[in-house]
Parts: sequence; C-alpha cells; structure tokens
Amino acid sequence: MKHFEEREIKKDNFEKFKIFTPRIVEQTLSLIKKTKGKKIINFNSTLEGGGVAGLITNELAFENYLGYQNRGYVLKGPKKFFVITKKIHNLLQGKEGVLKKEEKNFYLDFLLKKTSTDFLKILEKENPEIVVIHDPQLLPLIKFIPSRIKSVLRLHIDLSSPNKKVLSFLKPFILSYHKIIFSHPDYVFEWLPKEKAEIIFPAINPFEEKNKSLKISLAKEILFSFGINPEKPILFQVARFDFWKDQLATLKTYYLAKNSYPELQLVLAGFFQAKDDPEAIDYLKKVKKHSQGDPDIFLFSELSQIKGTSNDLFINALNTAGTVFIHKSIREGFGLAITEAMWKKKPVIAGRTKGIELQIEDKKTGFLVDNALEASFWLKKLLGDKRLRKKIGQAGHQRIKEKFLFSRLIFDKVNLYLNLFH
Repeated sequence: MKHFEEREIKKDNFEKFKIFTPRIVEQTLSLIKKTKGKKIINFNSTLEGGGVAGLITNELAFENYLGYQNRGYVLKGPKKFFVITKKIHNLLQGKEGVLKKEEKNFYLDFLLKKTSTDFLKILEKENPEIVVIHDPQLLPLIKFIPSRIKSVLRLHIDLSSPNKKVLSFLKPFILSYHKIIFSHPDYVFEWLPKEKAEIIFPAINPFEEKNKSLKISLAKEILFSFGINPEKPILFQVARFDFWKDQLATLKTYYLAKNSYPELQLVLAGFFQAKDDPEAIDYLKKVKKHSQGDPDIFLFSELSQIKGTSNDLFINALNTAGTVFIHKSIREGFGLAITEAMWKKKPVIAGRTKGIELQIEDKKTGFLVDNALEASFWLKKLLGDKRLRKKIGQAGHQRIKEKFLFSRLIFDKVNLYLNLFH
C-alpha cells in the first residue's frame, strides 16, 4: 500500500517469563481465556529506532503467542509531515511555540484525505475488533474507525505540561477514542472522562539481544574494537540526539567530572533509525561542536560506525562494561534506555522528570538531578566508590524485575482488553 507498510510480526514465548515473574505469568494465562482470539491492529509511524517501535514489536509477538490475532502497520509519509508531527510532539511535551494554520491543514489533509483510502482498506481487509493508534502522528485517523471497533490511543510521550493550544486542537479526536493509555497518572488530561484513561507503564524484554546476559570479557572486547578503553571509567548515554535528551548537559557533566577523574571517557550513542525524527541531525551538529578536540569523547550516530556489530549487541556491551549511565532528560515519557541500563545493574544518573521518577527512587535505585552540576556531583561520588555503584546497580535491577518487565505489561494489556468488552 502507498501509505502503510505492514510490520512483520513473530510469536514469542510468553511463558519463559516464569523464570522472573511466575505469579504474573500464571495470572495472565488465566485471564487470557476471556479475550483469546481477538483481532487487533496497531498503527504507528516508524518501523525501527527508538523505544516505541521496539515496544510494539515485543508486545505484538507476546500477545500473538497468547492467542490474539495481532497485525501492525507503519505509516509512510513525506518529510514535511514528519517535521510537523515532530513539532506537535515537542509542543505536547511543553516546548513553546504555535502550530500554524498551514501546518494544521497539511497534517489533517495528509491523514484525513491522502491516507484515508488505504486506512479504510486495511480495516475492511482485517476486520479487527480493536485498533490501537500510537502517539500523535496518526491520532486523527480515529475519524475513520467505526464505533463497533474498540479504539485505543496510546500516548508514550511526557504530557506533564502540554502546550494548551495544540492540545485543544487535538482534543476532539482524543475524546473520540474508547480508551487512552498514558505512562503516568500525571499525564492524564483534566478534561478526559475517568473511564477513558488507562495507566500502563512501558517495559523491557530481558531476552532480547541488547538485554540478555553478556560476558564481561566479550563486552570489553567489543568496546575496545571501537577505540573505547574498557579498563578506564566510562560515562555513557543511549538516546537519540534530541534537545529533550539534553546531551549538551551530559557533555557539561562529563567536563566537570573530568577535572577530578582525567581518565574518564564519554560515550553518546544515538543511532539515526527513526524516520519520524528530522530534528536529530541539527542537534547532533551542536553536540559535535561542543565535543571537538577531546579524544575521550565518542559519538555514535550512524550504524556504519559499528559495522560488523549489531546495534543491540553494541548497546549490550555498553550496558555491561560501562561504568555509569546518564540520561539527563528535560522531558521523558518513560525512558526505556534507563530501564535497560538498570536491568544490567548500572548505576543511573537521570533528569528529574515524571517518566523517569516512575523508575528511579532518588538515592535508592538511582540519582535524580536538575542540572549538570548536580549530575557531576553524583558522578564523582559513584566513580570514587565501587561499593556505592554496586549497591545502586543491584537496587535498580530489582526495581526493574518487580515492575518493568514485559510480563507485567502484557498482564496490564490483557486487563485492558477485558475492560474494553465488559
């Protein structure tokens, strides 16, 4: 189809989670009997790159194993459309600005006129019982979903202080959905009827290549092959290059700490995979400008830089052999890269945002900071105290095991499906 690409979906054995969360697995298997066989279609705007794409891939695979009939479709659109939807994304996360009339018209015209025929063909072909739309890029397509089909809008972004004008523009479409999934209770819009709101935290798949156990010797070998010295301390961040992820503050944190720890290295990994993020290149240029001339700073933005090693294996090596993980976000819907680092028992320093606060209990499972000065203070503490690194890393790992593995997320999704039909 011209405007949609079907996502390849495999089945993945949900029951293997018994090794980590046996009780939740049993509860899910019991609940599934009431909604097994339901046909569900998920729509989003990118096939790979970023946490949302990976989240959807895993969800559909585990749900299909449980007996749901999941399909996934990815929107294909012109660059101008994704520039506008990135602006909508930023405004919803609280960035100042206005969505111009021409931008609104282009956004609605593309979705409601140009893609409508293909969208309706998919609905006719699949005849689903549930349709899930992910994030603002495709939000207005609710206009074409018949009321007999249960509609779900899933918003993955930080909505703690949204731009009121852009939210008002989207409000009529949002209210048309049967259910809206948020990642945090504080993200729920005050005007949204209570029965429409669902809180479901994101999660990670510990069996994926980037999250499974990796020998420390192999992890060190991988990092060494890219010029990183695994025998020296490594501060690292895994995030797309984006002002919300605040890599510039990470650089400042590094420079402040390097005065005390001259052997410190910094790795910033944010590979350009997401096709709906046109701002990343401009932000990367700013990061490069502030890091030039320092041989201990390593920027990874293109997959060609790690030729011969998969993205997931490279991230696993960082999470295994790195010293301290940092994620100084300004806004963060949740922050799955943080979850992954905590799972690998890395101490985490992160921005004090709503999404991150779900995972990190300050000074117990990680450290929450408001600026680079605070971040450098805790970084120096961690670099100088191996026992503290181990204590925080283990506490973080336990937190993820209890709250943020896919077994819990799938249990929540099954409950959502039950609520839709009762």
